Amino acid sequence: MTITTSARAKVNNGVNVDALLGARTALEQAPEAAQFKWRASCEWVNGTHSRSAIGSFFGLGAEQSRNKTFTVEADHPQVFASEDSAPTPVELVLSGLASCLTAGVAAIAQRRGIQLHSVRASLEADMDIQGILGIDDEVRNGFGAIRVHFDIRADASEDDIKALVAQSQRRSAVFDIVTNPTNVFVTAN
Repeated sequence: MTITTSARAKVNNGVNVDALLGARTALEQAPEAAQFKWRASCEWVNGTHSRSAIGSFFGLGAEQSRNKTFTVEADHPQVFASEDSAPTPVELVLSGLASCLTAGVAAIAQRRGIQLHSVRASLEADMDIQGILGIDDEVRNGFGAIRVHFDIRADASEDDIKALVAQSQRRSAVFDIVTNPTNVFVTAN
């Protein structure tokens, strides 16, 4: 579907599609600039409580800095004999997936000229904790399944909304991360 600039201008989902399309065009001409390195560091606080810091990253061929460093805390609930000071790391993964898919819905809706009124993603994941507790080495440590449900109110048909969600899923970095193997190298000194 082609949307004219005037149709896009009437829709305001808070996404600067023109800037995104400009970046896409620039990166098509300089693909080496599309190589990014995202970073996070994490420090133990106490018990199972930790605090991660997220700041600078590498992209567009250079180090990029932000106006501030963001912090994200993680812990475990009291049923695991922990303090429950923050969400669990696996809940943060769900939050990352929800955020990535939701951002995609907003950007794609803006591009397609669809005015959003509300977007809510609800996620639920199944996990058998026998694996992480070392009870059964045959049980996977991670999620067995994740279910994502969107409730989207927009000036669009049900089919258009389903197409928004499907396109967001196809372009989501976090969806790709959780559904495809990623090489992870862990070292210690």
